[in-house]
Amino acid sequence: MTTVFAKIIAGQLPCQKVFENERILAIKDLYPVAPVHILIMPKKEIASLQDLQSEDYSLLGEIVAVAQKLAIEFDITDGYRLLTNSGSEAGQTVFHLHFHLIGGRPLAHLV
Repeated sequence: MTTVFAKIIAGQLPCQKVFENERILAIKDLYPVAPVHILIMPKKEIASLQDLQSEDYSLLGEIVAVAQKLAIEFDITDGYRLLTNSGSEAGQTVFHLHFHLIGGRPLAHLV
């Protein structure tokens, strides 16, 4: 299954990259919900968090490390969210594992 993120990773679609290494790509979200809204994804095509295999668990640590680095770079260390949706019932619309780094303004409390 080829998603819009797979096409971005392959260089077939444009994006605003803010971080890239061999296994992770981070881009600015096209439809930000806050002043800082970055999508952090593994380059490996994994549909959702539920589809992550044990050999891929190290990607989660790398994603958190990238989020911390970007929080410093974008000056949001005082408060940000790092979240993912897993499955359509959770609101996932692109079935390529990705995390939203959101900050830069006060964020409402979740119930």
